[in-house]
Amino acid sequence: MLTRRHFAAAAAASFLAAPSVAHAARIPYRFRPQDVDVNDQLPAGEIHVVKNDFYLYWTLGNGRARRYGIAIGDQGRNYTGVLTIRRKAEWPSWVPTRNMIRLEPHLYGPYSKGLPGGHPKNPMGSRALYLHDNRGRDTYFRIHGTPQPETIGKSFSSGCVRLTNEHVAELYAVVPVNTRVYLF
Repeated sequence: MLTRRHFAAAAAASFLAAPSVAHAARIPYRFRPQDVDVNDQLPAGEIHVVKNDFYLYWTLGNGRARRYGIAIGDQGRNYTGVLTIRRKAEWPSWVPTRNMIRLEPHLYGPYSKGLPGGHPKNPMGSRALYLHDNRGRDTYFRIHGTPQPETIGKSFSSGCVRLTNEHVAELYAVVPVNTRVYLF
């Protein structure tokens, strides 16, 4: 069972892992991580993404969850359904998909060969959770950090769920591989 102690340890780790916590000042209070009441029927250890409200919930059980503000994809670029985290990575590299390059060649074309982890223009940020469908196939949909914390609370990306680098590091520290992710 995850406890507040786990979150305190994860928060400390994220503070040390992140290059700057000054970004928190640019994020509205409602999008900062906080423990909240949720449906008491939700079991511990799940992620629920409520896209219309720009929130991700990590369920703790007993009617509680850790809530994070998120950025989501632009209209028509979001996934709805149930996925599973099959891989986690710290400072992941990034290569835009062919579809991203096709839809916005001016934006993604210059990066067609990708960017290494930690690069200031790498949109994956400090951590990534890789989501797969019920057949085990990679959806190319991720929960990841962002070097653009000002986008939290907005429809901004090419479809992935984004948290600040500090917040995704906290989440990453407590979420295991094989966690179910509900996106609606």
